[in-house]
Amino acid sequence: MALQIGIVGLPNVGKSTLFNALTKSSGAMVGNYPFCTIDPNVGVVEVPDARIEKLAILVKPEKKIPAIVEFLDIAGLVKGASQGEGLGNQFLANIRECDAIAQVVRLFQDSNVTHVHGGIDPKRDREVIESELILADLQSLEKRVSKLEKEARGGDKEAQLLLALTKRLSEELNQGKLASQLDYTKEEKAILPRLQLLTQKPMLFVVNLHENEIINFDENKVRAELGIHPSHKIIPISAKIEQELGQLSEEETQEFLKELGLKEPGLNALIRHAYDLLGLHTYFTAGQKEVRAWTIPKGTLAPEAAGVIHTDFEKGFIRAEVIAYQKYIEHGGELGAKEKGHLRLEGKEYLVQDGDVMHFRFAN
Repeated sequence: MALQIGIVGLPNVGKSTLFNALTKSSGAMVGNYPFCTIDPNVGVVEVPDARIEKLAILVKPEKKIPAIVEFLDIAGLVKGASQGEGLGNQFLANIRECDAIAQVVRLFQDSNVTHVHGGIDPKRDREVIESELILADLQSLEKRVSKLEKEARGGDKEAQLLLALTKRLSEELNQGKLASQLDYTKEEKAILPRLQLLTQKPMLFVVNLHENEIINFDENKVRAELGIHPSHKIIPISAKIEQELGQLSEEETQEFLKELGLKEPGLNALIRHAYDLLGLHTYFTAGQKEVRAWTIPKGTLAPEAAGVIHTDFEKGFIRAEVIAYQKYIEHGGELGAKEKGHLRLEGKEYLVQDGDVMHFRFAN
């Protein structure tokens, strides 16, 4: 499964620059005016994971295939987007297709890059974006009410629960809250996905800083200034630095990061936190043909993990041969780990762990 992250924000906050940097491309048009991105640009990015490199060194496969993330550069939202202002309805539809939202907020000052509202005010910008998402959800909920009321009067228990949830959500959203910030009963959680709310989508914030500000970033200060909810992760990035990193070799990248006093590129942090946000992790398959990383939700059972490779693997699942990553590396690969007793046979109830190196047995 490919994780899909929608990059959203007001025009000219650095979304397309960030997208180009992350995907090491110039696919997104970058311009000093609103709506320079009209259709969502889609970029496929390899998930940075040192483990697959170490596995490939041991196994020496014909090829290695890392997990991937899809980034969607969604054109800038403006105030009134939920009412169709700018290209709002189109943009909101694009957001609806994403697994998670990365909201880019501009903190950097640059007189050469105009702001759609005339001045830098990151809290206002955040509120504009979230208000448009809330308004779009309110419209969506309102359209459902009459049909749900009719079904509820007919005795449909699920419709009754959904109607009550819809009304509660409308009240909360009207107070400026996001659906993701609310508490739900077990029954409500089960039916919530049916409403397809934009404000229910997992969200993290990318604060776009000047390259000179990245080292002294104070997350608590920025969170307070922008009024960002504690449940939302904040990732400091300088899109300009990321753009420069995208043009360097691995060795040059490490040297540049060292000079800047940074531990890793912003891309790595963004993907890692997105995985955490969505409750995802990785298992591996390793053989002479390929070493490959597979993305699965935490709590996935072995047959379901096998089904990510092919549905026949899940249907005919017999057992899984499992070696923990650390043991696989420590003992020089599958043979060494097996000789030391670290290869386990696991059945249908096994919960796949992050980093498991697996081989599946299945009936045709």
